[in-house]
Amino acid sequence: MPRRQTPPGDNSGAGVLVGLAGRGIMQSRTPWMHEQEADEQGLRLVYSLYDFTHRGWADEDLAPLLDAAERLGYAGLNITLPFKQTVMGMLDELDEVAASVGAVNTVSFSGGRRIGGNTDISGFAAAFRAGLAGADLDTVLQVGCGGAGAATANAMLGPLEVGKLVLCDTDLGRAARLRDQLAHTHGADRVAICNDTAAGAAISTGIVNATPMGTARFPGMPLPAAALEERHWVADIVYFPLETDLLAAARAKGCHTLNGSGMAVHQAVDAFAIFTGRKADPARMAASFAAFAAPAAEEPE
Repeated sequence: MPRRQTPPGDNSGAGVLVGLAGRGIMQSRTPWMHEQEADEQGLRLVYSLYDFTHRGWADEDLAPLLDAAERLGYAGLNITLPFKQTVMGMLDELDEVAASVGAVNTVSFSGGRRIGGNTDISGFAAAFRAGLAGADLDTVLQVGCGGAGAATANAMLGPLEVGKLVLCDTDLGRAARLRDQLAHTHGADRVAICNDTAAGAAISTGIVNATPMGTARFPGMPLPAAALEERHWVADIVYFPLETDLLAAARAKGCHTLNGSGMAVHQAVDAFAIFTGRKADPARMAASFAAFAAPAAEEPE
């Protein structure tokens, strides 16, 4: 049966229907940011959460969710942990950024086609420029090589122009796959793998946490506090809590730090444009993010 032909933002008079699919997302601030921005623009937008853990769904239920959302006339879905890479096989095409990263955080439904995009790269880059302008980007250690890590790594080596990126992940195969992808896109001499976060930090000017470590579900730090030095800058993609154990330890050492709020806001700004065809106000979305009081932990998106 052919899929319904649905242009972006056209939901048969129901306004714009969008959602977020993932696990551990019940307290996500993303619906609030999108809906508040739509209200400011006089646009009716309904943003639903599809938390597979909360609903008792299996990972295999992602494909039926995409089918249902498309049939119902959704403009699209945001995709978060653990589906940013598995969703790729369920799509008709990838935009240039998603194809280069190998991860999708935004699926739009348009003309009977499912198009995968990735706004994490632009979101992280914009947040970094705003929060850590002038940081030494000679050599950077990144811990975490999953879907979010693929985005931050590409942002580092691409628009942020890091000299060399050192990758570390508990899954060595995942680290190797990301290393190979980055080497192909950005040059083999600009990316390496290490098995010891402390050793990686010792040769780096900055550190990026691209894992969920620091949330209530995954407490702790992605590297030993003793590995942090005052000369380091430290960026974390976790945004609930904003002050993770890693950032607290880094501040105590005198490091410049960046929490995950900026990436969350700027990726939402770009996703809003994909879903609605309208430009969002980043300052307004940031204010909405700050005004949202989440009572429980959530995972980075």
